Amino acid sequence: MLWLPHASVATVVLRDDHFLMVEERDGDRVVFNQPAGHLDAGESLFDAAVRETLEETGWQVTLTDLLGVYHYEAPNGVTYIRHCFVAQPLAHFPERPLDTPIIAMHWLPADTILAPGFPARSPIVLRCLRDYLAGRRYPLGVIQHEQQ
Repeated sequence: MLWLPHASVATVVLRDDHFLMVEERDGDRVVFNQPAGHLDAGESLFDAAVRETLEETGWQVTLTDLLGVYHYEAPNGVTYIRHCFVAQPLAHFPERPLDTPIIAMHWLPADTILAPGFPARSPIVLRCLRDYLAGRRYPLGVIQHEQQ
């Protein structure tokens, strides 16, 4: 049996002590996530992270650091390899329609996100935020993109 983990990207974006989050549908649940999505064919991890943030929130960002690489085995049996980046907001395009199944984007304080019962999409949403708050950062240069 062929096993293919899903390569994904996410961004942790801070502005005025609030973090950029998306409210989205996951089946019959409404959950919160960092702006995140899948890597497209021929796309760099950097480009994917910037694109997904724009598509899901209307915010153009610039990446500053790699937060970490996270391995998550979801209850549905899918394995995700999340490449999470730290990003700074540059410009907002509120007229831009948000991707489906995004309901809305929000700027939320860390204590709201980390509160018991907060409907995070997965445990790695909270882990990424905790790692950010702990000061974890790696230079973007640790990731090398090679194309033929």
